[in-house]
Amino acid sequence: MAETRAGFVALIGEPNAGKSTLLNRMVGAKISIVTHKVQTTRARVRGVAIEGDAQIVFVDTPGLFRPRRRLDRAMVAAAWGGAADADVVVLLVEAHRGLTEGVQAILETLRDRAVPGQTVALAINKIDRVKAEVLLDLTKRLNAAYPFSETFMISAEKGYGVKDLREWLAAQLTEGPWLYPEDQIADLPMRMIAAEITREKLTLRLHQELPYQLTVETESWEERTDGSVRIEQMIYVAREGHKGILLGHKGEKIKAVGQAARAELEEFLGRKVHLFLQVKVRPGWLDESERYAQMGLDFRDGE
Repeated sequence: MAETRAGFVALIGEPNAGKSTLLNRMVGAKISIVTHKVQTTRARVRGVAIEGDAQIVFVDTPGLFRPRRRLDRAMVAAAWGGAADADVVVLLVEAHRGLTEGVQAILETLRDRAVPGQTVALAINKIDRVKAEVLLDLTKRLNAAYPFSETFMISAEKGYGVKDLREWLAAQLTEGPWLYPEDQIADLPMRMIAAEITREKLTLRLHQELPYQLTVETESWEERTDGSVRIEQMIYVAREGHKGILLGHKGEKIKAVGQAARAELEEFLGRKVHLFLQVKVRPGWLDESERYAQMGLDFRDGE
């Protein structure tokens, strides 16, 4: 009988580098928020993928950037914490953006925080956006800046190169029992996944700063006798004006968000969902430790 392998792989990179898209592609299901807006991943989402005899537990960390607010600082601390705890780290860099100031800052921190014996790989993402010679030059520059164990050219969105990366990652893991049941694809509680799905729908429909000024919490989850589930969620916003924007004219915006979130939850859970959304103004939610705990972040890391 073949020996099983298991271990943790942290995906790090700048905001919007494609980490959530790659995680969802690796796992084969949508478990992490994907939007065109930056800084949408807040907690360290764990997705579980099987490759041969190996179980790869992916940690999709918040994007690494220069933090300004308490929430930002807690997100960045969570990202570096996820990298430090992992067996393998994969740095995602966008091919068309190249060696940005942000990537250089990440490389400097990687050098300072390097865990002895930890494997760090480079994945250049969105390769379909640039010419071959640009890719070659970027690969040389990045490998000159940091001693990566391996370099992969991928498109997380289209799936190019993802299988090669997953097979290589599986081979890096040490022998040992699997960490999760075979049919489990994420270790986030369903209540949190449900809240994240609603937050994604809000983020897609709102503009500018508002998505970063709100949070969603699942307040109740009731299993019904007919097999359906009743979910009540609270959306916290920082200002009274935000509530009006979120509700929209005659409540049309919040209704559209609820319909989109319910449809995705029904697809994810494979059953009927009754979703009820409420909006509450809580001016100080960005400074409440309880809100951070609900997001899977450490409030003290924001200090």
